[in-house]
Amino acid sequence: MTPADTVSFRHNQAILVAAIVAFIGALPLATARWWLSWVLLLPLAVAVWAWRAGTDADPRELRLRAVAGQRRIAWDRVAELVTDPRGRVAARLDDGQQVLLPAVRAADLPRLVAATGQELPDPNR
Repeated sequence: MTPADTVSFRHNQAILVAAIVAFIGALPLATARWWLSWVLLLPLAVAVWAWRAGTDADPRELRLRAVAGQRRIAWDRVAELVTDPRGRVAARLDDGQQVLLPAVRAADLPRLVAATGQELPDPNR
């Protein structure tokens, strides 16, 4: 398996830029008093989340990445992929559990399915 076989879905990197701007903007407040230094943790946490969180898919499995860890789900455990009214994608597993796929939107479904090595049926047929 090569990295080229892996399809990655990440949140928009503008979130990371906004977190950096918020961190810089919070510096005067955080340095005004020592007990306000905790204010810097919020933009830092958002930056780490934006950089790390997402979904990686390859022909063998899904990897759901969070700030502090990851979860691997083999494709043979996925019964179906579903969308919600907000356009987010979830995987319904064979045991009935539904797992939200971070950073995957409904428009990304063709790329996600292509990562499995399968194709979506043509709706025009």
